[in-house]
Amino acid sequence: MFKLLRKQARLYQTRFSFGASSAIITNMGLIIGLSHSLNARISIIASILVIALADNISDSFGIHMYQESERLKRREVWLSTSTNFLTRLLVSLTFIALVYLLPFDTVVVASITWGLLLLTFMSYTIAKDEEVNPYFAIAEHLGIAIFVIILSKLVGMLIIR
Repeated sequence: MFKLLRKQARLYQTRFSFGASSAIITNMGLIIGLSHSLNARISIIASILVIALADNISDSFGIHMYQESERLKRREVWLSTSTNFLTRLLVSLTFIALVYLLPFDTVVVASITWGLLLLTFMSYTIAKDEEVNPYFAIAEHLGIAIFVIILSKLVGMLIIR
């Protein structure tokens, strides 16, 4: 019984972690990259909404097609598709809330902090579940996120200024 529950929890965590990590990194990149644009708040919110819908549907559809090609059960395919979509949408809405509610001069720092905290929590729980060193997993995942942050900042500065 415990093994079955653990397997179900791991399957849910897998579905959640793909959508959440994708949304976190995408939204941090958008916020940082567009933070110096004209009407930045509106541009960022609109961009996040477009990504939260269009790219999210695209990614969810890609997962759906991949899992169908792997011949997974129809229920599992739809569960993964919907979990990915809803997770990405909900995470994106948290970033929209930060952009909308906070004074704009704090939005970038707050978004980076929020995104890195979410990634740290996810990395820790996955590493503990996999029985690997959580600090290495956290460092690896935060390193990727920091690379995206730096790249987004550079692209935003080159294009907008």
